[in-house]
Amino acid sequence: MIAHTHLHVSDYEKSKAFYARVLATLGYSISMELDDAAGFFDGKNTDLWVVNDPVVPTHIAFEAKSREEVHAFYEMALQEGASDNGPPGYRPHYWPGYYAAFVLDSDGHNIEAVWYDHSKVA
Repeated sequence: MIAHTHLHVSDYEKSKAFYARVLATLGYSISMELDDAAGFFDGKNTDLWVVNDPVVPTHIAFEAKSREEVHAFYEMALQEGASDNGPPGYRPHYWPGYYAAFVLDSDGHNIEAVWYDHSKVA
């Protein structure tokens, strides 16, 4: 099980503000800030750190509590300057109830919100 991860960004202040607004749609808030690193808390753990460091694009998926949260995440990310990388919808090729949206942040990180719709599983 992963306890936390670091997301390397090229513009710390811009990225910190972006993730603060976008991840708020999923219940996250900034819980700690150390030098050029901000820790995001989901109500249980500070499990994502945005760190000013050389960028290596990556993929991170955040679990949403509903379809509505997936949509809120996607719309907020686009409003905050992210690029569409897959609008909200079911991805049955992943799993029958896999409902997700994907965006690319300003550093090219593929950021996803996913909700597991158990009603679609036979």
